[in-house]
Amino acid sequence: MSVFKFFNPFVDVEKHTTVLPHWEQPGASYFVTFRLADALPRQKLDDWKRERDEWLEAHPQPWSEEVEKEYHERFSSTIERWLDAGHGSCVLRDPNAARIVGDALNHFEGVRCVQHAWVVMPNHVHALFTLLGEHPLDELLHSWKSFTSNRIHEMTGADGRLWQRDYFDRLIRDETHLRNCVRYIRKNPAKARLPSGEYLQFESDWVRERVQ
Repeated sequence: MSVFKFFNPFVDVEKHTTVLPHWEQPGASYFVTFRLADALPRQKLDDWKRERDEWLEAHPQPWSEEVEKEYHERFSSTIERWLDAGHGSCVLRDPNAARIVGDALNHFEGVRCVQHAWVVMPNHVHALFTLLGEHPLDELLHSWKSFTSNRIHEMTGADGRLWQRDYFDRLIRDETHLRNCVRYIRKNPAKARLPSGEYLQFESDWVRERVQ
């Protein structure tokens, strides 16, 4: 388990907000979801944001583990269900587009991050990885999105925003949390009833050997 660094409650956490709240800790492990710009219906997303903003106002940070769990159960899980419904252009259903994303996720392997598991779904991506050194999470996500956006637009001839600006992230707390995230990523295509060829998956050797 030496490759993994879990959330340390005794070390300072950097908290910042764009649209969503983000907690960052140097060198930590994360479960991150980022999606295409058209992946969610506008009205549903507006209603979700309104409810979430009211909840955030009633639950100021810092959060306890229980409050953070409630946040993800009420808001992150809802988004994940909507994403699996397959809204939007779903350009990542194209194996060539999915491979562009997969190659980008692995590009900084051993330099900025260590990838443990990821899945490229038709309209979103889940990735489980550990940051290396002092590289911040938002910088890594920006590099993935910028590169893949340019490459996929070149391939399709499209223009405009490909990715939603923000992303969902969770600091991995312990080995149990890690294994649960691996299983979620592993089962996501079947849960969304995707046939082979409409998604792309990766698991590290450690994950394949030790997470059942």
